[in-house]
This record gives sequence, C-alpha cells and structure tokens, in this order.
Amino acid sequence: MAGQDCLVTNDWICGEYLRSRSQELIDATVQHVGITGASVAIGLVVSFPLALLARSRPRFAGPVLGLTTVLYTIPSLAMFSLLLPFFGLSAALVVTGLVLYSLTILVRNTVAGLEAVPAEAREAARGMGYGPARLLWEVELPLALPALMAGLRIATVSTVALTTVGSIVGRGGLGNLIEDALPSFFKAQVLTASVLCVLLAVAADLLLLGAQRLLTPWTRIRDAGTRGAH
Repeated sequence: MAGQDCLVTNDWICGEYLRSRSQELIDATVQHVGITGASVAIGLVVSFPLALLARSRPRFAGPVLGLTTVLYTIPSLAMFSLLLPFFGLSAALVVTGLVLYSLTILVRNTVAGLEAVPAEAREAARGMGYGPARLLWEVELPLALPALMAGLRIATVSTVALTTVGSIVGRGGLGNLIEDALPSFFKAQVLTASVLCVLLAVAADLLLLGAQRLLTPWTRIRDAGTRGAH
C-alpha cells in the first residue's frame, strides 16, 4: 500500500508507476524506436540519390537544397495535416513526415562530405583506372563518411524528438504517454516518458558515434598524430 502512495499523491518519481505500467512503457518505447529507425533508414535511402544529383549536376543543387530546407521549416502539425489525405491516421503518416524533415540534414551533409574529398584522391583513383561508380563507392564515400555520419547522428537525434509529435495521430511512441498524461497532469508518466525519450536519443547518438569510429579508423590515427605533434 505504501508503494502506491506516490500514485495517490501524484509524485514525479514513482516506483509503483514503473512496476505497474512496465509493459505500457516497453510497448511505447518499441514503437518509438521502430518509427525512428524506419524514418531515418528511409531518409538515408531518399537523401543519397538527391545528394548525388546535387553534387553531379550543379544546376539542380539549389532547387534540391532549397526544397529540403523549405520542408524542414513546415510546422509538424501542418506537415501531418498535408499528408493526412494520402496516408490517413497511420504510422506511415508519421514516418513520411519524419523522412521529409530528415532530408535537409542528410542531403546537406552528404553533399558537404563528397565535396570535401580531396581532388588529388579523385585524380589518383582515375589514374588507376577507377570508373565513376568504383570511384564513388571505394574512394569518395569512405572519405565522406565522417560528414555523412555526423549528419546521420543529428538526423537521428532530431527524429527521436520529433517522433513524439506523432502522438497527435496516436503514433508517437513515448509521445503518446506524454500526451495522455497531460490532461490530468500525471507527473510520473510525463517524467518517465520524457526521460526515456532523452535516453533513447543519447543511446542512438552513442551507438552511431561508435559505428563512425569503427568505419573511419583513419580519423583516430590522424587525431592521435595531431595530438602527438602538439
């Protein structure tokens, strides 16, 4: 009975809430991770060809970058309302909106990474007989990975946060719990869902940072050399 006092008194920190609502918290977290993961993955697939188009055809760079920037400035409520006739009240509505929001970060960072590849590296690869496709996959992309991964980290963290807005259509993961708790100001639920959302963002960023370090070992060697020189 003593453990339930925190629910009666509506405390911010309540162990009984965690115990009695554990499955609800797990389900909301799983939905949150699923929507975020799907949105970022699709965003990557869509942004890559757009970045290649902007890089290889300069006349398209302005329209592509401008369009993705405009999409990012649309308020989430307006974005979901515009997509509602096409997707209805579904997870696809939220995922599509989040994909559109991620494009400005992913496209810009991919373009920036590719443009930062040293011209000497390209010329050396061409001199060794590399064609355009092989040059892209074996030379340019590996060298552009730090910028690309930086964009992926930013896009993922922002998507974790924006996923909560999907609660307006009942597909917001942890955002659903926050929205449900606000009318009655259920403190334990608001705090717990908010903390879990922050932890998800931090965990995703750390995982991607670890992946970046594994995929770009030369940057660690370069950083170590720079520190040694000082």
